[in-house]
Amino acid sequence: MTVQMDKKKTYSIVGVIAAIFIIGAAAIFYTLNFDNQSPTQPYSSDERVFTETEIPSSFNTSENLIKFSSNEEVVQFLKDATQFNSEFPTHGGLVRFDRTASGVFNSREGLVVSEPIPSPPGQFQSRDEDLAVGSEDPYQDYSSTNVQVENVDEADYVKTDGKYIYILSQNTLTIIDAYPPESAKIILKIGLDIEQQDLQNMFLNDDRLVIFYYGSGQSFGIQEYDFMPYPIYQSKTFATIIDVSDKENPKTVTTYEIDGNYNNSRMIGDMVYLITNNYVDYVHPIIPRIMESSRMIIPDVYRFPNPEENYNFNTITAFDFSGTLKESETFLMGSANTIYMSEDNLYITYQKNVPPKYYDTVKKDRFFSVILPLLPQSVQQEIKEILDNSEFDSYSQWNMVEEILQDAFNKMEKNEREKLFSVIQNALDEYDSRVQSDTRRTVVHKIALDKGSFRYVENAEVPGYLLNQFSMDEHKGKFRVATTTESYTRDRTILSNNVYVLDENLKTIGSLEKIAPDESIYSARFMGDKLYLVTFQRIDPFFVIDLSSNTPVILGALKIPGFSNYLQPYDEDHIIGIGRDTKENEWGGVQQLGVKISMFDVSDFKNPKETDTRVIGDSSIDSEILYNHKALLLDKEKNIMSIPIKGNIKGIFDEGLIKKEDYRNWNGFFVYGFDKNSFVDKGLIAHYTGDFGYNSVYMQARSFYIGDTLYTIMDGSIKMNEIDNISHEQNSISLQKTGNILKQLPVIED
Repeated sequence: MTVQMDKKKTYSIVGVIAAIFIIGAAAIFYTLNFDNQSPTQPYSSDERVFTETEIPSSFNTSENLIKFSSNEEVVQFLKDATQFNSEFPTHGGLVRFDRTASGVFNSREGLVVSEPIPSPPGQFQSRDEDLAVGSEDPYQDYSSTNVQVENVDEADYVKTDGKYIYILSQNTLTIIDAYPPESAKIILKIGLDIEQQDLQNMFLNDDRLVIFYYGSGQSFGIQEYDFMPYPIYQSKTFATIIDVSDKENPKTVTTYEIDGNYNNSRMIGDMVYLITNNYVDYVHPIIPRIMESSRMIIPDVYRFPNPEENYNFNTITAFDFSGTLKESETFLMGSANTIYMSEDNLYITYQKNVPPKYYDTVKKDRFFSVILPLLPQSVQQEIKEILDNSEFDSYSQWNMVEEILQDAFNKMEKNEREKLFSVIQNALDEYDSRVQSDTRRTVVHKIALDKGSFRYVENAEVPGYLLNQFSMDEHKGKFRVATTTESYTRDRTILSNNVYVLDENLKTIGSLEKIAPDESIYSARFMGDKLYLVTFQRIDPFFVIDLSSNTPVILGALKIPGFSNYLQPYDEDHIIGIGRDTKENEWGGVQQLGVKISMFDVSDFKNPKETDTRVIGDSSIDSEILYNHKALLLDKEKNIMSIPIKGNIKGIFDEGLIKKEDYRNWNGFFVYGFDKNSFVDKGLIAHYTGDFGYNSVYMQARSFYIGDTLYTIMDGSIKMNEIDNISHEQNSISLQKTGNILKQLPVIED
C-alpha cells in the first residue's frame, strides 16, 4: 500500500531572536490555540515546516508485522531507512501509517533446528522418583532467587538446589556440597575457558545449568571505493548448557553463540528465554546469527510498519535444557531496555528518542505555530508578504523579517513590549511542555509465549518513562504500568506520575495521571488488584492504588521521612520497604541518611501505616538491595530477613562499640525476624572488616537458606549460621583466587 502525504509549503528560517524564545525543546509540531492570550488576530496562512517525503517501497505495507523474505531485503530496508530517517521526522518513535491485522509468527522457515542431544536417563524426573525406596533425601527445603513473578525464574550468579551451591565468579564455576553445613566443602572449581569474556549469570534446572557470558567476534568490511579490509567488531552472547549430574565431572551439552549483547533472560519450567540486542551497522549490516558447533542458524527477521529513528536487532531465543533450540526470532525496533515476563507473555520496552537534527525543525515550528500568531496583525502581514516572495532566498528573507521585528519592538512602549514578550514566553513554555510530553514516551511490545514458541501480539506507547521492571505487571489479561513524565521550561522541571491500564491488545482502557506533582517514582510493587507506589522529592508519599476496575483510584496515602527504593510483599497485609532515611538540612534541602527499612501495614487500604523502622548507619552506608532485588532474602515461614550492608565501620556503629580502630570497612548482613507489626533484631554476620587485599574476590551480596541454616555470600566467602541463633556460625568457606582449576570441560558425545 502506498501512503500519500499532502504537499506542504515549506519556509526555511534559520535565525532566532533570543529575546523572544529559548531553543531547547525537541519534539513534533503542534498548532496551538492562543485566542484568549493574543491581543491580535493570528497569522492564518497555511505555513508548514515539513516537506513531502517519498516513502521507500520497502516501507509500504498494510500489515502490523512484516517478515523479511531474505537477508538482502533486510540490508535494502536498512539502507532505505538511513535515507528516510534523515528526511522524515519520526522523532525516534512510532509514526502510525496503516495497521490492520495483528501479525502471527511461528513458522520455521529459514530456521535450522538442532537435533536434541539425548538427556541422560531420568534427567528431568523429580527427585522423589530418583530416590530408592527407604533412602533418605539429602535435599532440604531451600529458598531460591528473589524474583518478581512467581514461577518465572531470573538468572543469577548463585543458584542452589537444597544440597549443592553453584557460583559463577572470575570465569570460574564453583560447585559446593553445602548441606549439612558442618561438612560443607568445595567439590570442584571449573575454569570455563572463556578468557577475555565476561560471565553474566545462570539458571539451574535439576542437574543442568545454562551459563550466560559475552565476548566479541570479528569480521571484515571494505569501505566504498576502497580496497583495504578493515575489522568490524561485534558483540556476542554465549549460552552454555552444562550437565552437572556428576559433580566432580561436569560436561558441556552444547553452546549457543548468538550475535548481540546479553540483555535479559527468564526461565519458565525447563524453557529458557534469552533476549539479546545489537546496534545496526548501516554501512555493513550484519544479520544476527546463532552458531552451534559447526552449524549456523539464521533466525527470521521481522519489522513493523512504523519507522524508528534508530534500529537495533533484538533477538529472542528459546531453548530447553536438553539442548534443543525451540525458536529464535529477530525484530528490528528500538533497543530493548526493560522487560517484564509473565508465564504467558513477554513485554519488551524502550524509550522513544529525538535526535539533535530535529532541533532546527522545532525552532521553525515554534516560530510559525507560537510566536507569529501572537505578534501584532500588521507585523504578521509584513512577514507573510516577505515569505510569499520567492525572489528572495531564505537568508535574505530572515534578514528582512529580523528588521521588521526589531522595528516593531522599538516602536512599542516598554510595558507593551514586556507584556508581549511575557505572553510569548508563556505560550512557548506550554508548547515546549506539550511537545516534550508527546515524545518522552515508553514503547511496549507484547509477545505471547507457549512452551518456547512465540506469537507477536501488539505494540503501544504510554507517556513517561519506567523506573525498572517493577513498574510493570500483568494481571488477569491486563497490563498495568507506572510511569514518570518529565518536561522542562526556562525556570523549572515539571514532574508527575501516572498509572495506565492496557487490555490484552495493549489498548489503553484506564489511567490515573498527575500523581504527586513535582515528584518522581522511587519504587513500585503490584500485588493483585493493588499497586503500592512510592514517590519522593522532599518527603516519601506511600500510595495505595486500587486497580480492581479499569480506572485506577488512590485509596490511601502516607507521608513519612525518607523513601523506599524497593518494596517487597511480606503478606497480604504488610509491605516491607527498603531505601534511605532523610532529613532537611540547614539550607532547606534534603539530606540522605542511612539505609532505612520500613514495615507498612496496609490492612486498611485507606489508612496505611508505618508500624516499625530500622535505620542502619549514615549516608556513607550502602546496601545492594537499593539497586538489585536479588540481594534480598525475606521469608515469612522461616521468620527471616537478611539485609546486606557495606560501608565504613564508623558509619555503622558507635565508636564505643568498635574494638579495632584500624578497621576501615565493614561488609556483612543485618538479620531480622518479625513479630506481628514489627521487626526483631536477630544479629549480624560480618564478612569483611579491614582493607581489601589483592587476593579478594568481588561478589555481589546474596542470602538464602537450606534447611534451618542461613547462607550468606559476599566478597569471596560463604558463611553458614543457624537461623534461630545467628551468632552461631556453623561453617565458612573461602572463595578467593586459590585452588586447582580444570581448564576446559569435556563435551557430551552424541
